[in-house]
Amino acid sequence: MSRLKELYKNKVVPAMMREFGYKNVMAVPKVEKVVLNMGLGEAIQNPKILDTAVTELTQIAGQRAVIRKAKKSIASFKLRKGMPIGCMVTLRRQRMWYFLDKLFTLALPRVRDFRGVSDKIFDGRGNCTIGIKEHIIFPEIDYDKIDKVKGMNVTIVTTAKTDAEAYYLLKELGLPFRA
Repeated sequence: MSRLKELYKNKVVPAMMREFGYKNVMAVPKVEKVVLNMGLGEAIQNPKILDTAVTELTQIAGQRAVIRKAKKSIASFKLRKGMPIGCMVTLRRQRMWYFLDKLFTLALPRVRDFRGVSDKIFDGRGNCTIGIKEHIIFPEIDYDKIDKVKGMNVTIVTTAKTDAEAYYLLKELGLPFRA
């Protein structure tokens, strides 16, 4: 069992039951999945950049990344329906817990001038999306072998009904929020 999942079962669940007055352990919100997304608009001109993005996202996640295609055509961006423009990975269960542990303890503190994650990252339904400007903060990425620094989104999907519950859950798990 990963360190973060053990922390969730032993510390976070009892703390949330006290804080929010849940009567049943199954009512306590939990992290359902983590979605990593890398949108690459410049893949329209340079299709090779997508291949490197897929390999780098696969290294970060520990699971094969999937190429995503455009859903509709946009003339001003010279984009046609069906053109590959990004890649994504959905992590669940054990890989999700290991990735979250790595994100909270290793990657986010490596961000330049990091003061904590904003508390405005929630969507109103208990999910949050963290925007990362440089993917090189992850330890798996070799800085010498990358051709371009890319950004990515990390979406943490929880079963929480409100943002307050999700905030408390992620705070207890160790996500560094701003003071």
